[in-house]
Amino acid sequence: MTKLYSDRDLLNAHAQKRRILVVFFAVFAVYFCALAGLTTYYVMLPYADPNGTWVIAVTGVITAIFLAFAFPYLGISYKRCKAYCKMLRYISLGLKEGAVAPFEEVDDWTTRDGVDVNVADFSVPNVKRDGTMTRQVYVDGEKDFPPFEAGMTVRMVTQGNLLLEYEILENHSEDKGDNE
Repeated sequence: MTKLYSDRDLLNAHAQKRRILVVFFAVFAVYFCALAGLTTYYVMLPYADPNGTWVIAVTGVITAIFLAFAFPYLGISYKRCKAYCKMLRYISLGLKEGAVAPFEEVDDWTTRDGVDVNVADFSVPNVKRDGTMTRQVYVDGEKDFPPFEAGMTVRMVTQGNLLLEYEILENHSEDKGDNE
C-alpha cells in the first residue's frame, strides 16, 4: 500500500509552526521596544512640548503597521499551519477504517477543518437500500493526488474520510501493461 503520510510530515509541520511563531514574536519584540522607547521619550518631555505631537503620530503609525501585519499573519499563516498540525496529530491518534471501493471522479477542492483538500468520490453500497451511494474521501492538498482513474477499484485506509493509504487493485485502462 502507498502511504501518504510519514512521521517526518508531523515534525516538518511543527517546525514550520515554530518558525511562524518565531517571526511573529521577533516582529512583536521590535514593535514593543519601539513603543517602549517612544513612550519613555514622551513621558520625559516637558508639559505641552510641541515634540509630543509627532511622538503620538509615530506611535499610532507603528501600531497600525503592527496590527496590519499581525492579524493577517496570525489569521492566515499560523491558523492554517496550526490546523494542519492538528490534522496530522489526529492521523496518529484516530481510528482508521479500511475500505475497498471503485473510484468515480475527482470533485472540487474544499476546506476541511481548516486544511485544503481534494475530494475523491467513490461508489459504496448503500446498507439500508438497494443501490450505491457516493462516498467523499479527502486527499490532502499538500500531497500529490493519487493516480486514480474512473472505474479503478481501490483499497484504502482512511481516518475521518481523510485518505491515509491506498492500493490500486484493478486498473480500468485497456492496456494493463503500461503499469508494469
